[in-house]
Amino acid sequence: MSELDLDIERRISWPVPEPELSDDIHPALTDAVRAAATAYRASRHRFGRDDLAVVVAQGADGTPTMRVDELVESAIAEAATRHGVNLLSEEIGFLDNGSATTLVLDPIDGSANAAAGVPLSCVAGVVAVDGVATEAVTCWLDTGRVWWAKAGEPTPYRTTGRTSVDGAELCLLRPKPGARDAWMRVASRADRVRVLGTTALECALVAEGSVDGFADPGSDTHRIMDLAAAMVTVPAAGGVVLDAFGRPLVLDPDLSRRWSGVAAATPALAEELLALIAG
Repeated sequence: MSELDLDIERRISWPVPEPELSDDIHPALTDAVRAAATAYRASRHRFGRDDLAVVVAQGADGTPTMRVDELVESAIAEAATRHGVNLLSEEIGFLDNGSATTLVLDPIDGSANAAAGVPLSCVAGVVAVDGVATEAVTCWLDTGRVWWAKAGEPTPYRTTGRTSVDGAELCLLRPKPGARDAWMRVASRADRVRVLGTTALECALVAEGSVDGFADPGSDTHRIMDLAAAMVTVPAAGGVVLDAFGRPLVLDPDLSRRWSGVAAATPALAEELLALIAG
């Protein structure tokens, strides 16, 4: 088999659908999400799995940038500039277009999944006006499914209402050094645990009541764009989003800041999760 044939064989063949976006969504956010889906679709046609996962740079957040991240984020940046709004994103950092409106976006949440062909990745983020989030979108890239919520307005999503970790179905960040004991304390109390590798999508599942909660049990992995969409969508559905150690979640362009995000169906469930993480 030639290198060309091998590269073609390693490409992800199934389609990336158009996002199911409401006409009521902010036009800059709509354009950014569509641009992300288009760029992801094009990248899968052009590159195989290994090439999508190649590290091409160091992101503004201090983590490696995969080729798939760079391609999708570049398309989002062009969309933000077309609309004259700012962009805060994990690879490029803060793109200042002189606007009071900023898109705080994770271009691909679940980059490793996206590059490997695991159909669990999304583009997610918020429209922020003068630092306050006004609406949020999470788009599951492999299905086109979209969760949308406006801050302070009713939403069709509802959490499960679960109040205890006992019997809960949870999504957890994978166990990392320094947080493995806390991970086991949480996992041993839950009825079922999933590790999907895409925080924003997992938090959307909390909002719609598919799972009871999501947690990073103390590894301080999250940047603000990992949690921004959940900070609007989950509370609108009756749940809560907070940091495991009580630090305020703020839309801050300082990408050196980290959190251990927790999204829970109820404040009572969140309190139990925080207590288990603290030990």
